Amino acid sequence: MEASWSTPPPSPSSSSPPQSSPGAADPQLRRFVEVETQRQRAQQLVHHLTELCWEKCVDKPGPRLDRRAEVCLVNCVERFIDTSQFILNRLEQTHRARPLLSGSLAD
Repeated sequence: MEASWSTPPPSPSSSSPPQSSPGAADPQLRRFVEVETQRQRAQQLVHHLTELCWEKCVDKPGPRLDRRAEVCLVNCVERFIDTSQFILNRLEQTHRARPLLSGSLAD
């Protein structure tokens, strides 16, 4: 007699003990994941910035950057950093003001 499976056979991992919820994860592991996520975002930002400024400033690649391309790259990076800092500061101000606004609405 041939056995037929109405449901898939149990996988080897299904016999392992149940895992705790994600909220109960090890604090060190959570911190590690946060740091690695931030590192990845920073690398993506640098890659994006490099691509953006390169396309904007370098007309023809050569063995050396000409003065115009060098100045353009410096200005591009500085504008990007200034803009990023402005946005972060603005978001921080908005975040700090939010509890004050919600508290005044309760009165």
